[in-house]
Parts: sequence; C-alpha cells; structure tokens
Amino acid sequence: MCGIVGIVGTAPVADRLVDALRRLEYRGYDSAGVATIHDGVMDRRRAEGKLLNLEKRLEADPLPGTTGIAHTRWATHGVPNETNAHPHFVEGVAVVHNGIIENFSELREELKAEGRVFSSQTDTEVVAHLLANYVRDGLDPRAAMLKMLNRVTGAYALAVMFQNDPGTLMAARSGPPLAVGHGKGEMFLGSDAIALAPFTNEITYLVDGDCAIVTHSGATILDYSGKEVNRPRQISHATAYVVDKGNHRHFMEKEIYEQPEVISHALSHYVDFASHRVHPGVSAIDFGKVSGLAISACGTAYLAGLIGKYWFERYARLPVEIDVASEFRYREMPLSPSQAALFISQSGETADTLASLRYCRDNGLKIGAVVNVRESTIARESDAVFPIMAGPEIGVASTKAFTCQLAVLASLAIGAGVARGTISAKDEKELVHHLVEMPRIMAQVLNIIQPQMESLSREISKYKDVLYLGRGTSFPLAMEGALKLKEISYIHAEGYAAGELKHGPIALIDENMPVIVIAPHDRFFDKTVSNMQEVAARGGRIIFITDAAGAAASTLPTMATIILPVVDEIIAPIIFSLPIQLLAYHTAVFMGTDVDQPRNLAKSVTVE
Repeated sequence: MCGIVGIVGTAPVADRLVDALRRLEYRGYDSAGVATIHDGVMDRRRAEGKLLNLEKRLEADPLPGTTGIAHTRWATHGVPNETNAHPHFVEGVAVVHNGIIENFSELREELKAEGRVFSSQTDTEVVAHLLANYVRDGLDPRAAMLKMLNRVTGAYALAVMFQNDPGTLMAARSGPPLAVGHGKGEMFLGSDAIALAPFTNEITYLVDGDCAIVTHSGATILDYSGKEVNRPRQISHATAYVVDKGNHRHFMEKEIYEQPEVISHALSHYVDFASHRVHPGVSAIDFGKVSGLAISACGTAYLAGLIGKYWFERYARLPVEIDVASEFRYREMPLSPSQAALFISQSGETADTLASLRYCRDNGLKIGAVVNVRESTIARESDAVFPIMAGPEIGVASTKAFTCQLAVLASLAIGAGVARGTISAKDEKELVHHLVEMPRIMAQVLNIIQPQMESLSREISKYKDVLYLGRGTSFPLAMEGALKLKEISYIHAEGYAAGELKHGPIALIDENMPVIVIAPHDRFFDKTVSNMQEVAARGGRIIFITDAAGAAASTLPTMATIILPVVDEIIAPIIFSLPIQLLAYHTAVFMGTDVDQPRNLAKSVTVE
C-alpha cells in the first residue's frame, strides 16, 4: 500500500516528510519521493528502492521549503523506477497518489490528442495533466481540483500541491484512507495516523467523496460538488511504532475497509492495468505444460482455494484436486511430476500446509506458494511465489488476506487459460477489465451496505444457529460466511451447497433458523431460488444476498435483502464476500465478543 504524507509548515519540511515516510514502510513500497515549494519554485527528489536511497539524494542535494508532499510507491502502472516514482510534476502541479485511476487510458489518449506529453507510465500523471490543463484555462486550484475529481473514476487517495498557491495542500479520498492532522500553525496529511503521530494526535479522517483544502490555519472539507461538509476531529492513540486502528473500532473493521486499496496492489503484480493483459512471465510454473493442479490450505485459505478450483477448471480447463492440508498429506494421493501444486497460506508458516508442500515436492511436483509473507518458510521452499500483498493483517479472522488470495488466484487462472489456449485475447482483456474495476466497486459496496449490515446484525444475534447456502463459487463463499460468523460471534453456523439442502439440512429449517442465501444473478440463480422456495415453505427466515437483477427476479418474502451491483462471475465471489464479512463483524461487536482475538484461535497455526 502506497504511503502519502504532506505538511504545510513553518520550518523546512523535507526531513520531517522522510521521517514520516519511514513510519509507513510497513505498508510496502519500491520507490519514494518528496517535493516542496521554496521561494515560489517547486522542486523534488525521487529514488528507486528503499528510503535510504532518497535520503542519500537529499544529503547530496537538500530540498528547502516549508510546504511539501511525499510518497512511498508500490508499483501498479509502470515499473518501479525513478521516472515512475511520485511526486509527478506537470506545469506547476505536483501530485502523489495511492490507488487506481480506472479511466486513465481514456483520459491519457484524450490529453495526448490535445498535445500533452507524458513522461511516465503511471495512471497518476493523468491527474497532474488534467489539473495543469484546468489551471491553464483560468481555473483557480480549488475549482481545478473539483473539476478533475469529477472526471476521474477509481479507488484513490490524492495529495496535490500547486506552485501558485504555496501555502496550501489539497487532498481527496475515494477508497484508500487519508487523514488530516491538526497542529499549531501547521497542518498535515497522512495515509494513516502512524505517519502523523510525531506531529499531532488530533486527526480528522476523510471519508469517500471528500476533498480537503489544507492551509496553515486549518482544513476545509468539501464534497465533489464543492459543498462544505463537516468531519469530526478525534484524538489518535497511534505511535510511530504500532499499527493503528485509525478511526475504526477494531483491526478487523479497518482491514475490511482496506480491501479496495490492498487488492489494487495485489492485482498490479499480476495484470497490466493499461493493456488489460495478464503480465507475462510472472510465474515459474508453466501452466500450459501441467496436466493437473493440486491445491491445499487450511481454514479461510482453503476456502479461497475452493473458489480458485472453479476458476482454474472453468477458464483454464485444468483439473484441480483440493483438500484441507491436514487431510491432504495423509490421503496418499497419487501424484505425477507432470502436475503442479499451489499452497495458500497468509503467514506462510502453517504447519499442515507446509507438510503437504513437502509431500508434493518429494513427489516431484512444481510448487507454487500464494502467501502474504515472502520470506516465510512456505515461500522459501517453493519454486514460485505468488505474493498476495495484503499488508499486515492483525485481526485473527482473515478478511483482506482472503480477498487478496482470491484476486491472485483469479489472475493466475486467467494466466493459465492464456497459457493453455482456453482463453482468447478478447476474453483475457474482458476478464482483466473486470478485475481492474473491482477496487472501485468494493469501495462503493462497503459504503452502501454498512448501515444495513449493522442493523441486520442485531437480528442475527438473537439466534443460536445460522445456515448459509450458495451454488458455484458462492458455495465456498457460504462456508466462508459461516466460518466468519462462528469464529468471532460464537454463533453456530454452517455453509452448504444449496443443492444439498434437501439431503439433510432441510430438517433444521423452521422459523428459528435464519438462512443466508448468497445468489448473484448468474447461471445458477434459478436453481438457487428453487432452494430458497423450499426454505420459505418451511418458515425459514431468509436473508437474501443478491444483485439488482436477482432482487428484481425474485418475489419470495425475506427477512432482509442485500442488493449489490451486478458484476461479472469472476469477481462476484470477492464482491459478495463483503456483506458476509460485515455481517459477522457487526454481529460480534453487538454481542460484545473479542473481535480481533476470538477465544481459542491464533493468527498462525504452526503446530499440527
């Protein structure tokens, strides 16, 4: 996750900006940069690699100025080098950016047609060019900023500096977090409270759709129409050395809301946002030459693997064997060196998964690791490492690691399909386009459904048992929803394939059994609705998680209907994971359980 820092100060800011970036190193990055305004002139220093390289640049060539912005970049559009590092400069405008500008290709072509010349491969540069255009046309910085925000789409956080307004920083949020820090005669911007902790503990968190104008005297926050809005100040307890909850009650809630941002970074490693192609050569596994795939994992990672199985088989026509790791290695499954194996683990240290990996390696299989920790044992013992780039996940119940695992598996399945000739170039572009849209859609969904999920959780907390149903990729998602609910609320819950309802679970249905049905309007929808009718006929209380098309197609009575956007099948499991995460979270909060550290559970299971 990229890091953003800004200061409108009374003394030189470059060193303080770099110190603040250091506190954001935990987010991960591959280049860094800082820009200031001094005597009416904007200047910058950038460097590829670690902050030490940037510090050396500043030692050799200091950067004066009392207003500045700084950035640590995790490459999405364009390779990690100095040219693509932020801040980006265009005609007196400096921009740092976290996230994805979805429509950057169209905007870039439009700007090129107007004679604009681009110096980087990044999506960020279109923001700087748009702002420069609007200033050149006579708009003041505030008007230019608002006009730009109404042109770009995506999930992003922005900090902007105008050379002709040296005592002001502008910022905007649509997805990734951004906070304003209040000082005495100074004001600050930061990706989170950790970066701002040495400067101030008085924080205002921006919400999606906010544009902030930050000066020495304070901050004015507008919506994108230019109307002033109020956001509360709060006291932060962050330190420079502790990952902070920000304005969230629990780490789990924070990590749920980080998903649009972290998924954009995960995707950037596997797909090209400009061409909508899968990156060639990301994998040491040639999926075009393997006869089958074995997948193994534990807990939520196993459920991600189950969804991945559907994708690999559908898009790559690659047979997949999958089992929980604690069973996988004892099955004595016949394996062939012509096969490959994928092992999924957030920590990369899960004991059963590691043992299964070694079993496959001893049988001559090519090994791939889908992990969050690249230096982990599972990663070190694998032939290919597929990092999920979720960043630190503190909550024991996995949320952002799960969806990042899915994003990586979807990318790999598309890549495998391309390698095996089962996906055409046209299909590849369409599928990757859906992946690129995902962070924006996730941010929208989180904002829209949160009140409904919080309200519904109060009802769910009254019950002792809950069933989840789904078909296709919604079946593993049903199991994940049940797992989340029982992990943190301690309510007994089970997930079933909807078609299995009449083979046993239907005996449990009565007016005291909520049944959560996950049913996007896909090729399985009509069959799932038939199962819902069986539940309704027996008095079961249905919670229907669907999309707008599904809601319009069903007339069955429900306890609640959660309506999500209509999305392609390949991203539906990721989008539909959001309501089940929020439902579990709010139910646990309402019941007063320990959300981040539920009883009897550990983050990494390193014993069998």
